[in-house]
This record gives sequence, C-alpha cells and structure tokens, in this order.
Amino acid sequence: MNFFLSTVVVNSSVVFLGALLCLSFSPFDYSFLIFIVIALFKESLSEISAKKAAFRGFLFGLGMFGTGVPWVYVSMTLNIQGFSIPAMLMTLLFCSFWAIFPAIFAYLYIKLRRDNIFDVFFFASSWVLIEYIRGELVLNGFPWLQVAYSQLDSPLSAYIPIFGVYGTSFIIVLSAFLMADTVKKRCFFRFFIISVIILGGLALKNITWVQAAGDSFKATLIQGNIAQKNKWRTDNKKATLLQYYADTVKNWDSELIIWPETAIPAYYNDVKESYLLPLQQEAVANNTDIMTSLPYKNEQGQLYNAVVVLGENHALYKKIHLLPFGEYLPWQPISGYLLKLAGMSLGQFSAGEINQPLLKVAGYSVVTSICYEDAFGSQSIHQIKQARFLVNLTNDGWFDGSIEPYQHMQIARMRALESGRYLLRATNTGVTAVISEKGEVLKQAPIAKRAIMSAMVIPMKGLTPYAQLGNKAVLYLAFLLLLILIGIHLFKSDRL
Repeated sequence: MNFFLSTVVVNSSVVFLGALLCLSFSPFDYSFLIFIVIALFKESLSEISAKKAAFRGFLFGLGMFGTGVPWVYVSMTLNIQGFSIPAMLMTLLFCSFWAIFPAIFAYLYIKLRRDNIFDVFFFASSWVLIEYIRGELVLNGFPWLQVAYSQLDSPLSAYIPIFGVYGTSFIIVLSAFLMADTVKKRCFFRFFIISVIILGGLALKNITWVQAAGDSFKATLIQGNIAQKNKWRTDNKKATLLQYYADTVKNWDSELIIWPETAIPAYYNDVKESYLLPLQQEAVANNTDIMTSLPYKNEQGQLYNAVVVLGENHALYKKIHLLPFGEYLPWQPISGYLLKLAGMSLGQFSAGEINQPLLKVAGYSVVTSICYEDAFGSQSIHQIKQARFLVNLTNDGWFDGSIEPYQHMQIARMRALESGRYLLRATNTGVTAVISEKGEVLKQAPIAKRAIMSAMVIPMKGLTPYAQLGNKAVLYLAFLLLLILIGIHLFKSDRL
C-alpha cells in the first residue's frame, strides 16, 4: 500500500513538474524555473528502469502540453456554445501525442547512460535532438515550448544569435543537469562551469553582429481586432474592407503599411478589380507599399494562404509551412471524422515553393512569414542575406482569451534575435509589435483592441553566426556526440 501511494505521489509530482515548466514562458516569464524543473525531472529519472522512465517522461509531457497548449481546445470550440466532448478528446489526443517525445527522451537517457562524467553531454544532446524531431520533422513540426524561448530576457539570450534555438537549448539543459549534480554531489566545479556560462552570456551581450543598411523608414501596423467568429460572415465583409481602408488612408505618410493575416475575408480574384486594384493605385500615388493577406486560388484550383504587396512592386507570397489540423489534415480519416463531430470545417491549403522571390517593400527586400511560419528559425534565415527586415502577418483570433498570443509573440522575438533583423508583426487581435534586431519589443499594441501603430524601422545588413550556419552545425555536433557516447556504452558493454 505504501509503495502504491509513493508511486502515485511521484508520478503526480512529475505531471506537476511538466505543468510548472510552462510558467517559464510568456505570459508568465519566470525564466529561472526552467532550470529547476529540468534538474528535478532529471532526478526523478534516477534509479528506475528505462520503461518506468518512459512512463514518467510521458507524464511530464502531459503536464507540459496539457498546461502549455490548452488553446487547442479554444480554437476548436470558438463557434460552439458550451462544452464539446469531441473537441476535448482531440485536445487530449493532441497533447498525448506530443507527450510521447519526452517519453522517448527519458527512455533513451536511462537506457544508455553510464553514470559518469559524459552523462551531462548525453542528457543535453538527447534533449536537443528530440526537440528537433518534434519541432521540425513530425507533422510539419510543432516547436512550441522549446526551452530556449524561455531565456529571451536572461543573460543566456546572448547565445541565441550564435547558436539559435537548439544550441541555446543545449546550453540550458546542460546547465540544469550541472545544477542538479552540484546540489546532489556537492561538486562546486560544476557550479564554476555554470558561472562561466552565465558570465559568457553577459559578455556576449555587448557584441553587435549586424549593422544598419540605410536610413530608417516609417511603418504602420494595423490591428483590426475583428473577432474570428465574425470574420467570414458575408454581412460583415463590406464593413471589414471599409475599416481597413479607413485606417490605411490616415497613414499615407508611411512608407509601409501592414495588415494582418487574412485581413481581407475573400478570395483574391473576388476582390481584385473592385478593391485591390484601386487600393494599389492609391498606394503607388502616395509612394506607399501595403502588405495584406487573403486566400488565393490559382487556375488549377489550388488554394494558398497568401500575402500580396500593393504598391510599386506588386507581388505575391504563398505560405510555405502549413499548420497541421488548421490548414491541412494529417491522421486522416480519423482527424477529419473527429473534427466533423466537433462541428469544424477547415480549409485544405497547398504549400508555396520554398524558393519564392523575396517581396520588396519600402525599397528593401524582406523575408515574409504568415502566422505559424515564424516558429521556424531555418525559414526565417532562408535568403536573409538579401533581406533587410522581417515581416510576419498573423491571425491569433482563433485563440481568443488564451495564453497562445503571448507564447506566439515570444517565439516571434526569437526570429528577430536569431537573424539580426527588425521584425514587424501585424496581427488581427494581438500581439501586434515592432521588434528590434536584438529581440527587444520596441512598440506593442494592446491586445484585443483595434489599434494603429506606427514606428521607425532600421533596415539591417550583415549576418549573425546563426544566420550563416543555421541549425545544422549544432545538430550535427549533438548527433555526433550522441553517437560517440552510444559507441562508448556499447564498447564497455561488450567488455563486461
């Protein structure tokens, strides 16, 4: 009986640890918690079998994703009154699926560790590679709650423009492991290493990786604040178009005006002649470029989530990295059946080509992303050498009243810091912001309010180390380190 109770207590505490990890991210921002949580999670895996470790890893993941991404349920029930069992089941399935990845990590760590000095590198390398698989490869990637995002305002943020998300995650996890060992083994050499890591971050803060590429220009970001449930109503279309037009003509003194994702609730061809063409003519006459978003259907009937530039350099960008379950449906036919039960009907979008020409606005080439795309550092630095700033158009209206817009904003800040470029982020309901090349929020509109926000933007040139190397260098190193450690494990096993 006592054994049963102790098992329940330990397993419950692991779920709690996973939930506690979420407080390290926005909107809570207790960044120091990430180290405590990972250190305690590491200790929870001590002296148990690999199978039990996998189960605890799964419980940790349930706590993490169950607390960190409950907005999945919010998005599925936005147009539903009352509680939805199918939506809750889909949310549970979603969280359970991603919880498998901490389980895999825990299993591998316990299965292959050797209880020696190399364990810290095995622990950190395994964590980073599992984060990468989850964040980039499976179901088009789900990089939410990757530990590096918690450190944007800590000394460790200085490592981000050098190593990116995954390299910084390695440093964080390694530091947390050393913290656990410092307390457990009273080995203060480990504390010395942690101190060097922190002091190194403080020193690196003073390094400037990029330079101004020209004079600053004025940009205006429009946050329409049109509720998602009203966005596509036919009787609301005219009012929406008039609202964005009225907010735009007040700001013809700006070189660039940006509307959020799907600001125009209509297909491109349906409004091309009546709305877009006259607006483009006005934009050209006022020496202004407008970036707006709307669905685009080509002659073959393929549907794209797109950004269009209205101005001297009229062009179109088609979203590359699609959102699973939002813009396409994996796990068919199960996912389609459950979403139908939940009363949801989602569009089936096609992905744009990876090497689309950069859009040119306000006289400069720009890396453009739509919503979820700003969660992928490799895409933001693609063609960054030619780009002078970043633009992200987002609609987080699906997650009304949840923590998702704040988490998403934190992710967006990472892209600015990694690339060494300003990021102009226009959203429908928030968080609309101008972010500097150092990842600092220079200006931010209030959430869930109609807002027009203008700021001066400095075009930047030059490349951060991360922009030059991307994720490959860190991932290859982590993978090589993992192979060496596994090889040592197998060699010693054969010798016994």
